[in-house]
Amino acid sequence: MTTNTSAASAPAGTDPLDRFQAVIPAGGVGTRLWPLSRAAAPKFLHDLTGSGSTLLRSTYDRLEPLCGSHLLVVTGEAHRDAVCKQLPELRDENLVLENSPKDSGAAIGLAAAILYLRDPATIMGSFAADQVINPVDAFQDAVREAIHTAATGKIVTIGIKPTHASTGFGYIRTGEALAVPGAPSARRVVKFVEKPSEEIAEQYLASGEYQWNAGMFVAPVELMLKHLSANEPDLYAGLMEIARAWDTPQRGIVKDRVWPTLPKIAIDYAVAEPAADAGDVAVIPGTFGWDDVGDFAAIGRLNAASEVDDVTVLGEGARVFAEESTGVVVTDTKRVIALIGIEDVVVVDTPDALLVTTRAHSQLVKRAVDRLKANGDTDVL
Repeated sequence: MTTNTSAASAPAGTDPLDRFQAVIPAGGVGTRLWPLSRAAAPKFLHDLTGSGSTLLRSTYDRLEPLCGSHLLVVTGEAHRDAVCKQLPELRDENLVLENSPKDSGAAIGLAAAILYLRDPATIMGSFAADQVINPVDAFQDAVREAIHTAATGKIVTIGIKPTHASTGFGYIRTGEALAVPGAPSARRVVKFVEKPSEEIAEQYLASGEYQWNAGMFVAPVELMLKHLSANEPDLYAGLMEIARAWDTPQRGIVKDRVWPTLPKIAIDYAVAEPAADAGDVAVIPGTFGWDDVGDFAAIGRLNAASEVDDVTVLGEGARVFAEESTGVVVTDTKRVIALIGIEDVVVVDTPDALLVTTRAHSQLVKRAVDRLKANGDTDVL
């Protein structure tokens, strides 16, 4: 990548926190939360914690104190109206609409390219729209450390201390401390590793050298684009072409022409893993609670049992009767749901689809979605 290094360098004495801009990739259907989460209404548009705030709104609210209005949301064309309704303060030029899903490489890469052309000294932070994080102040402290570390010329990920030997997350192997001013917990990333077997996950947990990879990245936009250019030159070229037209009347025409040609790849493969091999990645170990709300068992964990026996109930005006039962009920209807003598059940009731499973099998809900898709039953997806 050819850049003007004098323009890309921050002015002497500039506080790195003043260069920070946030990006919220809001994509993915959340198939393990079907039939609540669907293509037209994915999980980040729902309140899944009983807080009165959707996952997207909560993500925006915990980032706003760090970046003010300097925040981009990347989402699908189909979600434009819902996102604008939930985030009325979001400016049009900061709403990045994907023509079709192209994975996180294109989504985060385009945001980086837009921000770079607006101000090459920007430090960007990418945070998924569908995560639950508490306490917020501990998260914000970690982001501030990540910003200070990024200002030294690093791509920084915020890791999550493993609480159990999960086989559902990727892991980050941490190295030595980096002694970054303003970031006392910054460490070198040795490598990213894929989702492990249970035996390997137990070893990772016992070693104390690994963090869960939550997909949070903070980095100078110039450095992000440098690695993207080196590893995925076609993707880089296409995204830069769109970005150059972004703040002009040609935005829609150029995006509609170029977007379908872009390769589909995750940002981990396009940037993070090769950058780690080059020694350009650091990690801030997070000390906050984190959940990606990946299935209905997570909803049960995140919501205290309601007054309906030991059953967690979500849904405005839900009509649930439970006796000697435990589990989770999520309802979008006024239908009476009665549970009697059933343990760890998951019931999700919507006007056109009903799911009944158990917490232990909640990760398998995706199979039902795959089968429905194969059978052509796309009206309920």
